[in-house]
Amino acid sequence: MRTLTLRGGARVPVLGLGTWGLGEESARRAADVRSVRSALDLGYRLIDTAEMYGEGGAEEVVGQALHEAFRTGGLVRDDVFVVTKVYPHNASRRGTLAACERSRQRLGLDRIDLYLLHWPGQHPLAHTVAAMHELQSAGHVANWGVSNFDVDDMTELEGLAGEGPACATNQVYFSMTERGAEFSLLPWLRRRHMPLMAYSPIDQGALAHDEAVTEVAHRHGVSAAQVALAWVLSREGAFAIPKAAREAHQRENLAAAVLVLTPDDLAHLDDRHPAPSRKRPLAML
Repeated sequence: MRTLTLRGGARVPVLGLGTWGLGEESARRAADVRSVRSALDLGYRLIDTAEMYGEGGAEEVVGQALHEAFRTGGLVRDDVFVVTKVYPHNASRRGTLAACERSRQRLGLDRIDLYLLHWPGQHPLAHTVAAMHELQSAGHVANWGVSNFDVDDMTELEGLAGEGPACATNQVYFSMTERGAEFSLLPWLRRRHMPLMAYSPIDQGALAHDEAVTEVAHRHGVSAAQVALAWVLSREGAFAIPKAAREAHQRENLAAAVLVLTPDDLAHLDDRHPAPSRKRPLAML
């Protein structure tokens, strides 16, 4: 698996597992845990979750799956890079510290590898950044970042980091049909060596039925979803966290990480789904 380097030096796989939708129903808890275990057994080493997902339920699912994997000896803690996020309404200075403690408890981890502010909120951003620095100093968080931040937000954030550790990454909705980030945000991030973490890179499955994507898929003998995911991974400075609950889809996504699209493929896809020619609001789910 290829890796990217976060701002700050941490290396992460270019493909991880998203967990949005897991942990929402107690009746499905065992199945959700098996889903994350399946991904870990297949070789996924980047897991993304949030306190918002199932109101902490997804973090509990991830925590149980990790505990089982560590207990059986298949993995050790440093093998896996775990990402979670704080709700904006919890992101005051004291609220961020408390939310992180709850997340660490649900995950069963002493350290969160990457802790993100889920989207810009009502609390002063300076207070959230101060909390992130405090969490890093205490060893509770190894890296911090943001999600759903556009250029104006990132510019404000950049002015607040001061002497503390800088923002490591920005997680946004980015796919072949939601390319708004390419106009100004992605170039801004690239200039600062800050990778973009793409969520919903297959448009929640919609690109699996796209005609142009399907044409390219037929040429390679792969699925349209794999082409859509490979397209995101072909963007310089981008990595992705698609959700995949079924083992077959998890295997398919892993294979997409090594799929190389040709210049003709990329030109064909750009023709059908062109890059933005003007600034557009970021898509957000």
